[in-house]
Parts: sequence; C-alpha cells; structure tokens
Amino acid sequence: MPHFFVTTKDVNADTITVSDKENFHHIVKVLRAKIGEKLLLVDENGTQYNVVIENIDSKLITTKVVDVSKKPHSLSLQLFLAQSVLKTDAQNFVMQKATELGVKGIIPFSSDNSVVKASVVDSKIDKWQKIANEAVKQCERTDFPVVKKRMSLGEILADETFDIKIACVERDDTLSLKACLRNLDINDNSKLLVIIGPEGGFSAAELQLLNNSDVYKVSLGKLILRAETAVISAISNIVYELENTDECQA
Repeated sequence: MPHFFVTTKDVNADTITVSDKENFHHIVKVLRAKIGEKLLLVDENGTQYNVVIENIDSKLITTKVVDVSKKPHSLSLQLFLAQSVLKTDAQNFVMQKATELGVKGIIPFSSDNSVVKASVVDSKIDKWQKIANEAVKQCERTDFPVVKKRMSLGEILADETFDIKIACVERDDTLSLKACLRNLDINDNSKLLVIIGPEGGFSAAELQLLNNSDVYKVSLGKLILRAETAVISAISNIVYELENTDECQA
C-alpha cells in the first residue's frame, strides 16, 4: 500500500489530518479514496499509522488512527550515489531504483563521455526529486533521499563530506568491490559514496583524477555492465555486505 508523509503537527491524539496539496490530490483524485477506506501514514520520526478516513472536504482529509507501529523501512547505512547522468528513460530508472535500494542522496555529475548536456541536467533536478519521492511512497521508506545539484567529478572527489569513496571502474580488475568492502572499517555513522561513470566509461583524464584521489577503484566483476545496471549491482552488493540484518535460522 502506498504511504503518505505527515508531520507530528498533523497528529492530534487518535486523529490525523492530511492537508498537503500533493497528498490530498493523490488520495482523493488519483486513488479516489472514500470515507471508511484505510490509509498508511508516516511521520518524520518513522512512526507508521494505519488510519481510516473519517471525512473529506475541499482541502482536508480527517482520519482516525487504528494502529501505530515503528517500522523503519530505511537503511542504517549512510550510502550515497554519485552518477554520471544518462539519457532520460535510463536516468529516471536509476533515480527510482537507487531510491528503492535505500541511498540517502544522489549526486548527478557530467563527465567527459556524458551524452546529456550540463544545462539539461540542471533543468531535471526537480523532476528527479519527484521521481525519488514517489519511489519512497511505493517502497514504504520512512526517509527521503535528496537529489543534489550537479557537480563535476573533480568536485565530488574533493568533497570531504564522505568518509569513504568507491569508484566502479569496469576495466580495472585489480580490486573487487567485495574485497574492498571487507577490508574497510565501516559503521552506521560512516558516509559511503559509490561513484558510477557514464555508459562509455571514464575518460583517460578522469581515470587520472581517480588515481590521484583518495578513492578506491573497484570492479563489479568480469561482465561489462550498462551504466544503469552497474548502479543496481553496486548498491545491491554494498547493502548485502554492510547492512545489519538478522541472520537466517534453520
């Protein structure tokens, strides 16, 4: 069930009001929800409310809380993605899937082999944020990733915000992603940035930048992957290796 974000200011005992214009439109006009139907609401603290619609007027939905739970559908890992922008459909796909896989932020960058102009990238930031926000609702995350302004690869490599930077370089098989991760001291407070280049790979100048920077260059395996596939592969493997999960028991 898609969920909708509210704030604790909207919560009054066992009553929650939904007044946000976008949420109101989606619930009333798109889902065509009626009085008596159930909704799933989440506040900024990750508290989840199962509610029943009690009233709908021209601008406000009033609901009654029937169940409250704490279900933090978000990673404890502080994982970020820097990605060379792809053509429209592929880029939209990346924004959606990276969000579903739990990244905290996405930094688009223009590279030497990018096919998308920098001016186009700048004009798409708001749209990509909306795609990420919609993906959050669909996968029931309790936090929003931030799609940041465009940066250059040099600016990303110089950014001291991140504790660890890992660049996936398709033709460099010196170090695998798995081996790299297992030799790093990473905890829930560590900010980890994974960097994915363009479809044609990093240029010679960009590889030199990587070589001269405090960044780990890793391989995703023997196969040469499309850029959007590399994003999914890299993030999935990082989450598998580092995210704290309960072990299966027979």
